[in-house]
Amino acid sequence: MAANQFLQNELTAVLGYKPHTRIDRSKDDVNYRNGAYTRTIDTEYGEINLTIPRDRLNKFQNALFPPYVRRTDGLEEMVIKMYSKGVTTREIADMVERMYGHHYSPTTVSNITKRTEHLVEEFHERKFKYSQYVCVFLDATYIPLRRGTVEREAVNVAIGIRSDGGKEVLDYSIAPTENGAAWSELLQGLRARGIKDIQLFIADGLVGLQSAIEANYPQAKFQRCWVHAERNLLGYVRKNDRREIITDSASREPTSRQRTIGGFQC
Repeated sequence: MAANQFLQNELTAVLGYKPHTRIDRSKDDVNYRNGAYTRTIDTEYGEINLTIPRDRLNKFQNALFPPYVRRTDGLEEMVIKMYSKGVTTREIADMVERMYGHHYSPTTVSNITKRTEHLVEEFHERKFKYSQYVCVFLDATYIPLRRGTVEREAVNVAIGIRSDGGKEVLDYSIAPTENGAAWSELLQGLRARGIKDIQLFIADGLVGLQSAIEANYPQAKFQRCWVHAERNLLGYVRKNDRREIITDSASREPTSRQRTIGGFQC
């Protein structure tokens, strides 16, 4: 097996001599092969059995398979991605067993997903490199989340555009519904972590949102998102006339208030 041969080659490099080479083992500082132990690794391609060689002085640490790891990152990443999409731990466990033949209990799946918790905390607590942004887009999307039962909750997202044209997700928060209080808390966090100047906010017409912006960034201007405005307008148009209006709107040359900034239409 290629992986086992690689492990043997690694140990040879550590010892400095090939297998079956005659050496003097009477000296205490002489290192040599000292048996092996077996490990089973779950991968996205199936289960592989490894024979991990040992050395007498315990200096050998293979680079291919870290100690105590029982599954590869590829399978763990797939589990985390499914969990982030709202798939329950029990459903993931059943799916992994059907696809790869590995039996993962819901508890095991839950332990895998906990690997991301410190990354989420670091993201929310990080200090910002840039203190000024040309504009920030604020919007919410609803996704199913499991809290006892599966309910759709709002994920409030702030995306910033810098003067050099670069864009980044500044922060996000999760709330049962999109509301001004949740946005105000998110904006307070941006300011506390180093963003002092935002020239323009682009968002929908949510009640309380503009007040939250004025309270945290009073110098910033506010612009109603053109896409949201267009969607709201279509709500007042008869269904039979909507296609004509959409076609007419798309054919017109965009004005300065409709041009794209950093890949976003505004």
